[in-house]
Amino acid sequence: MRSTVTGTTRGRALGALALLAATTLLVGCSSAGTAGTEADGPGGDGPVKVGLVYSRSGPLAAYGKQYEEGFKAGLAYATHGTNKAGGHRIEVTEQDDAGDPAKAVAAAKTLIGKGYRILAGTTDSGVALQMAPLAAQNKVLYINGDAATDALTGINDYTFRSGRQSYQDILAVSAQLGDAKGKKVTVLAQNSAFGQANVAAVKDVLGRKGATVGSVLAPPSATDLTPFARQVKAGEPDLVFVAWAGATAPALWTALNQQGVLDAAKVVTGMAGTASYPVFGAGAAKVSFLAHYFPGAGGGNPVEKAMLDGITESGGTPDLFSPDGFTAAQMIVRAVESGSATDTAAMVDALEGWTFDGPKGRQQIRAEDHALLQPMFTARLKGSGADAEPELIDTVPMASVAPPVRKTAG
Repeated sequence: MRSTVTGTTRGRALGALALLAATTLLVGCSSAGTAGTEADGPGGDGPVKVGLVYSRSGPLAAYGKQYEEGFKAGLAYATHGTNKAGGHRIEVTEQDDAGDPAKAVAAAKTLIGKGYRILAGTTDSGVALQMAPLAAQNKVLYINGDAATDALTGINDYTFRSGRQSYQDILAVSAQLGDAKGKKVTVLAQNSAFGQANVAAVKDVLGRKGATVGSVLAPPSATDLTPFARQVKAGEPDLVFVAWAGATAPALWTALNQQGVLDAAKVVTGMAGTASYPVFGAGAAKVSFLAHYFPGAGGGNPVEKAMLDGITESGGTPDLFSPDGFTAAQMIVRAVESGSATDTAAMVDALEGWTFDGPKGRQQIRAEDHALLQPMFTARLKGSGADAEPELIDTVPMASVAPPVRKTAG
């Protein structure tokens, strides 16, 4: 279906903090678990039914809430407030997977059985890796949300992503590290698909530049993280790359600070959501950040302004993963208006190679493997505690953080 170039890509994801469960999506006419069937107007054009399967609850619920709020703002923006694309009403049904792949797959199968041709969402990488094959088997469009695992890129013809992938994070880190030759790098992460992908990507990017890369992996269920902080310090690395997700982030950074890791080595991590800023405490100035997004990172471009205004006017709070939901809505409207309301192949064709303005700036869906090329950011935290806030250091152009092309599985 598309030409390919074989490449190696692995990934890493932003460390962060999960807090509150997301609210119920109010776009369209369906409630969770139901699907509308009425026709739209005298022309009889039925609605385009979209299944939003994401973490409304569970350890990554804060991410899901950000995605959902961004999605609503993006749908309003892309449809000019009409909630229609190509003359079809967009009807969204929300399903909570709670971060459980089995629940996500069960929900997706139910939606597909009811005639849904578009699925979006997904907060967890493990969930996404189960959803993508299901989309290919049933020939439905699947737009992954916040899951950063690189394995999704090029996995099949039907899977796209509306957020960044881990390799883009690592390339943003590389841009601020300088010469890595002879340096010792330790990746501190959770022992999950998320964490393992981080280790692989750091080895691929920094290892190629001459660094020796090792890892310290903690069980995702671990709450006492002091032993892992001690293990990192004992390894005497030049650089510690922290990739962490979930509610244990405060305990992690407390342990790293108490055990002297922040003073013993250069520590780099992803800038997480606004709720995480106070977590770093007095050590915030000792940490270097790559940033997928934070409010204002896009320089106040018109699309970013529309997203920020749309979320705040609806009572929400713009945050780390708001652009992922917003961009997903843009992609769905594009797929329907320039492709089809029912033909998945036409939807895919409409998205491949599409270049557009998103909240982060200019973006492009790479036709060969559906990677979403986009700018990344480097930043620092100013202040500490409740007064901590991000400051943009640099914008890394999308071409500089483009991951290697992956061969699609079809």
